[in-house]
Amino acid sequence: MSVLESMRGFMRRDQVFDFLIPVVPPDLDLTHGVILYLENLTVSFDGFKAINDLNLYIDDGELRCIIGPNGAGKTTMMDIITGKTKPDSGSAWFGQEINLLAMDEPEIAAAGIGRKFQKPTVFEHHRVIDNLELAMTGDKRVWPTLTASLSDEQRDRMDEVLQTIGLERQAGNLAGSLSHGQKQWLEIGMLLMQNPRLLLVDEPAAGMTHQEMDRTAELLTSLAGAHSVVVVEHDMDFVRSIANKVTVLHQGSVLAEGTMDEVQNNQQVIEVYLGE
Repeated sequence: MSVLESMRGFMRRDQVFDFLIPVVPPDLDLTHGVILYLENLTVSFDGFKAINDLNLYIDDGELRCIIGPNGAGKTTMMDIITGKTKPDSGSAWFGQEINLLAMDEPEIAAAGIGRKFQKPTVFEHHRVIDNLELAMTGDKRVWPTLTASLSDEQRDRMDEVLQTIGLERQAGNLAGSLSHGQKQWLEIGMLLMQNPRLLLVDEPAAGMTHQEMDRTAELLTSLAGAHSVVVVEHDMDFVRSIANKVTVLHQGSVLAEGTMDEVQNNQQVIEVYLGE
C-alpha cells in the first residue's frame, strides 16, 4: 500500500488545502543563458540592511557557491528568491520573464525553484520511497491525491531519483532510520521529484562525516547542467571540492566573485572572512 493510499482512511473528501493547489510551471526564457537575476536588492530589518544593493546573476546549469561571514545576508538572499521575504527595493527575475517579487512561495516553488534548508525535513515515520511519492509533482488537492495511482513513468522517475541520491537499498526503510547525511540526500531527492530548474541548498555539509561529504559533493556536482545549483556553505574544503565559481557576500552585498583560488587570495575577503 502506498503512502497516498494509507492516507485515505483519515482524510475527508471535502478537505481542501489551498497551498497545495498546483500551478502550471511557466516556460523559462533563457535567451541570455542566465536563469536568475538579482538586481539592486535592498532589505532592512529595524534599520539594519541585511541586503544592501545586491546584484547577483546565476547562469543556467551552473553550480555556484555562496560564502561569507555570519550576517552577510546569505539566508535573507535565499528568502527573497523563494518568496519568504519581500525586499524594500530592487528586482528578482527567474529567466527573462518571471518576476519572483510578484509571486508567493507556492507559486515560486511551482515555477521551478526548490530550496533545501540546513536541517533536513523529511517524513521520518514514512518509508524513503513514500517521501519521494509525497514530493512528486502533480495535482496535490486532496481528492485527486487520494484517488491517484502511480503511473509507470512516475515509478521510473522515483527509481531514477533513488539511484541519483544513492538510496536504492534504503527505499523500503523508514526515513527516520537514515543517517544525517542520508536524510540530506533524501531531501534533495524530494526536491528533484518536483523537477526544479534551480536548487538552493543551505549548508549541506554541516554535521556530515567525511565520507558523507564526499558523496554529497559528487551528488551536487552531478546535478549541475540539468539544474542550476546554488550552495551556501561555510566549510571551505567542501566548497573547494565542488566550486567552479564562488561569490562572497559581506554586509548584504557582493564583496568578491571568481574561482576559489581567486577569492581565497583576495585581500578584502581575507580580512573580512577567511582571516577570522
